[in-house]
Amino acid sequence: MTDDPRIPKNGMPTAVLPVADSGPAAAPTQPRRTRDRVKIAFFTVLTVFVVALLVVGVFAWNLWSSFDQADRLEDAFPDGDRPAAVEGAQTVLLLGSDSRGTDEGDDLTGRSDTIMVVHIPADQATVTVMSIMRDNWVDIPGHGEGKINAAMALGGVPLVVQTVEQFIDTRIDHVAIVDFESFSAISDALGGVTVQNPSAFTAVSGEHFDEGEITLAGGDALAFVRERKAFATGDYRRAANQQRFLKGMLSGILSPDTLVNPFRVSELVSAVSPHLTVDAGVDPWYLLSTIWGARDIRSGDVHFFTSPTLGTGWRGGQSVVLPDPDEMEVVRQAIEDGTLSAYEPPEL
Repeated sequence: MTDDPRIPKNGMPTAVLPVADSGPAAAPTQPRRTRDRVKIAFFTVLTVFVVALLVVGVFAWNLWSSFDQADRLEDAFPDGDRPAAVEGAQTVLLLGSDSRGTDEGDDLTGRSDTIMVVHIPADQATVTVMSIMRDNWVDIPGHGEGKINAAMALGGVPLVVQTVEQFIDTRIDHVAIVDFESFSAISDALGGVTVQNPSAFTAVSGEHFDEGEITLAGGDALAFVRERKAFATGDYRRAANQQRFLKGMLSGILSPDTLVNPFRVSELVSAVSPHLTVDAGVDPWYLLSTIWGARDIRSGDVHFFTSPTLGTGWRGGQSVVLPDPDEMEVVRQAIEDGTLSAYEPPEL
């Protein structure tokens, strides 16, 4: 007897039953899984897109509502011949005073305390801010020579624009006028503005500022940018302090935490707009495009200087600031060439 395992112990072979035909092989499940993943991805992208549209819409609406508090200048620019615009570049005239309204002192019909030219070249890689001393002795079109800040009283904003355009030989694309209260509001909205103070001083209003790195907010920010009587150099030091404040302010605004945060941007616009007057071409869409164009700019790409001068002198019994005509030609050429950010004025 064999030990063949196919033969049971009773000696009878076991029948081998045929395997039933199960029909065609079952369809693979991979295509269905792939289709499911595609659907999930599609609806995920669609959901993100819709949410993004809602966020952008809410941001645009908030920005429009906030910016609507700013006043508008319908006739900001002069008639007649004007310098040619620098293609692709933007040049903004920034005027500042202690009052935006019609109270006595500096206002839209008086004299401007602060005159700055903000220039963004065509490549949008840098921003340059040039302060123009308010006592610069210049030619005011149609009125002869005078202090540059007198143009406001003589002919309003259009004459200021015409005078500055002649001074820098460059077209002004936009105008913004702020009162000094905005410095306080901005510093509060940013949680303080850090500046490097070169020397300690006490403002005539009583605030004391230590030498070195200080953080300004509220009334201290306002006192810092206003003060000039505490300094032997007067307006020279005040212009420099205003530049220091703007540098610290822009450092906060251009930080990723602020620039890409629509809610922070809206908060800043809300803080500034009640103190702001702009030409009719400055609207929320202009702000959005400017913010987008500045997305790669950081505080190190922003440069400040004061228009070159020969010091002070006297004209008609007035103490005035004398522009340096040769250096101003260099400035004008640098604006045209898009190299103003590299310009360094000679020291007095």
